[in-house]
Amino acid sequence: MPDPAAALKGGFGPQWLGARLRALLPAYPRLRLCVAFSGGADSSALLAALAPLARRPLAVRALHIDHGLSPNASAWAAHCRRIARSLGVPLTVCRVEVVRARGASLEAAARAARYAAFAAALAPGEALLTAHHEDDQLETVLLQLLRGAGVAGLAAMPEVAACGHGLLVRPLLRTPREQLVAWLRGAGIDWVEDESNAQLRLDRNYLRGRVLPPLRARWPAAGATVARAARHAAEAQQVLDSVGAADAGRAAVGALLSAKVLRTLPPERRRNALRYWIGAGGFQVPPTSLLRELAGPLLAARPDSQPCVAWEGVIVQRQADLLSLRAAPAGAPGASPPGGTAWRWREARTCRLPPPLGRLRVSADARGPLDLDALAPLLSVRVRRGGERLRPVRGGPRRTLKGLLQEARVPPAQRACLPLVYAGDTLVAVAGLWLDASVQAGAASPHRGRLSWSGAD
Repeated sequence: MPDPAAALKGGFGPQWLGARLRALLPAYPRLRLCVAFSGGADSSALLAALAPLARRPLAVRALHIDHGLSPNASAWAAHCRRIARSLGVPLTVCRVEVVRARGASLEAAARAARYAAFAAALAPGEALLTAHHEDDQLETVLLQLLRGAGVAGLAAMPEVAACGHGLLVRPLLRTPREQLVAWLRGAGIDWVEDESNAQLRLDRNYLRGRVLPPLRARWPAAGATVARAARHAAEAQQVLDSVGAADAGRAAVGALLSAKVLRTLPPERRRNALRYWIGAGGFQVPPTSLLRELAGPLLAARPDSQPCVAWEGVIVQRQADLLSLRAAPAGAPGASPPGGTAWRWREARTCRLPPPLGRLRVSADARGPLDLDALAPLLSVRVRRGGERLRPVRGGPRRTLKGLLQEARVPPAQRACLPLVYAGDTLVAVAGLWLDASVQAGAASPHRGRLSWSGAD
């Protein structure tokens, strides 16, 4: 194989990459490096340019993730072994299982499995290098814009971030992909193409194949200018984090936050402080609608109401004047996957939920509104995620849960803690408030009952 270092002079190559790593990693070259190596053009260029540097006092290895999703997965792994062997870089192939939750995209599930494997594989202080480049950053910023992201989303991918026991480093974010491909071709190194890249049903592929070519034809420097805008957004986010840290610090009572102090802040500062507090606690920041609920109705609720807001894996609860933040216990609807917490109500009439979510109970009642024969034996209990609908009146229209809650004047801070009962994908009950027409008892129903809900015990 030709020497990659001599393939092209100037621009991208080992010397350029070494300088970039010195700028990003103060400890370079006195640290171990691991390359996320898919076998595609981008990671092949990164690994091949890094390999000559490993001949100096630099420890380099490669890690290939086999998702098992493509019929070509075994061939890709074999290709990666061949390339790594020719470069003199040790390679580990890690096979992962991609678990796709309902509602999640396959690519998102694969990405989550991949980064979980990366984080687990890194040794303390080791740096994981990925081959994300300028074009990837452009795509990411545009996708975030289309999703209505805030400043943190528009900052897109940082050049250095924490990952497991080590660091995640993206040294190529300021390099166009065409430079990487040209360097590879000059070096005589081949690569594999993922057939899924041609599937335009995927948002990123559609953007790459249909949107970006005419955009670049009109604005050739779009990649560089949008990447610069992402760096500006990252700087702005650093300022927001500093303000959020200061505001959260003033409101801190140990690990808790004072609702009284938070209420003195303007709404946008209040939301920013809560966002910082949740993120600094190691938890996923909630969507905008729930963040507004935290910063508004939850703080304004009566001191004795103990309102809470829950989302995937997280619960924020207010008790008296203090806000607590904790992981939702295993089995809690807020912590469960979209399939919910299973409830075989015929075997256990009471479904006890972790505080402050209370408990649900099905009881026999000759005059009850629930048709026990129509209620599926296996139910799932979930919390609100938005867009839920049910038919509360026989023969009437399906209604949004949001509209029903507003009409019933249920306090917004309590809405996220209402348990929703599903039979398969059908919402059949909302706490003890509404039943779907599909499970409502009629005059001829021989077995009737009642679903009741108790709040925090």
